[in-house]
Amino acid sequence: MTDTKQSGKLFTNLKQHALTAISYLIPIVVSGGFLLAIGSLLGGATINDIKESYNFFDVMYTMGGLVLGMLPVVIATGISFSISDKPGIAPGFLVGLISINMNAGFIGGFIGGYIAGYLTRFLKEKIKVPLWAEGLKPMLIIPFISSVVVGFIMYFVLGFPISALTDTLNNFLLGLDTSQKLMFGLIVGVLSAIDYGGPINKVVFAFLLSLQSEGINEPMAVLMLASMVTPFGMSIAFFLQKIFKKNIYNRMEVETLKTAFPMGVCMITEGCYPIIFNDLWRCIVSTGIGAGIGGALSMIWGAASPVPHGGLFAMVTMTNPLGWFAALMIGSIVDAVLLLVLKKQVDYDDVKESQAEDEKDIDLSDIKIS
Repeated sequence: MTDTKQSGKLFTNLKQHALTAISYLIPIVVSGGFLLAIGSLLGGATINDIKESYNFFDVMYTMGGLVLGMLPVVIATGISFSISDKPGIAPGFLVGLISINMNAGFIGGFIGGYIAGYLTRFLKEKIKVPLWAEGLKPMLIIPFISSVVVGFIMYFVLGFPISALTDTLNNFLLGLDTSQKLMFGLIVGVLSAIDYGGPINKVVFAFLLSLQSEGINEPMAVLMLASMVTPFGMSIAFFLQKIFKKNIYNRMEVETLKTAFPMGVCMITEGCYPIIFNDLWRCIVSTGIGAGIGGALSMIWGAASPVPHGGLFAMVTMTNPLGWFAALMIGSIVDAVLLLVLKKQVDYDDVKESQAEDEKDIDLSDIKIS
């Protein structure tokens, strides 16, 4: 029993460090993605030599490419810093650069960040120095030793296997036929949606970022769609209940929809939480099926997004944006129909006492926008 608890605690810690790093990563990826996409749409190209002529859109395209090219550095530094604080920044940064240098990509930075962080924390706890050198320990001694050791580990042990794994994964995804794309989009859609921006969504997001850093953007479009199916589907269900004379929302839930839908336009699922928590399993089933169908269609129709966030505002950057929007609406309608079928009819003015008590216990300060 103790071993199970320790394993659970270890997994929780690993997950928390990844979520911390991803929270640093998202604004960097979004800004870089928009720069690259807008520059590309308007004819921008990479600036290879500043002595040659270039324009405003070339600059945007180049800046976006530079930012996205540094994703292994950002994720490795974020994870290492989360584990070992400031002494972990230098070895984490180095691991990210090595991952780029060895073509180990995002996965190399992700794995290397944990190695750098835990190695640095181990050195912090074990290395003893004279009193006069205490000030140098976090600023020089620990980062230097950790950087040297983790650099050797990457170059001589892990770098090549991770690079080979990355290449194999990318080649597999690029070689998918139509039926395989359907299944892949279905799985990504379901996993991205069923915990409403929680840890499963974040793990999928990290995996898809590794693909995006290699230029494979279709799966990220699926995740974006899946994150929006819940607010769109619940809003569509509100109108369907009037047509079919089956009221599935009480007064509080209708008020929730007034803010949940505009948040959903921006790819923020958390506005739906009050409705989800009132009928969790029916919502999960409806969301999972709707997002899975939408994700499968998005993959088949070749919709791709170079930007991992932004909701409808990111459509201008997409490949086949109309196909993506159609997939989003079909998935949302499926979600809405299932909600109408599965949810029980309720009185508009019926807010159960137990629900009201549960809401008092919900601490919204811990909710993070995904």
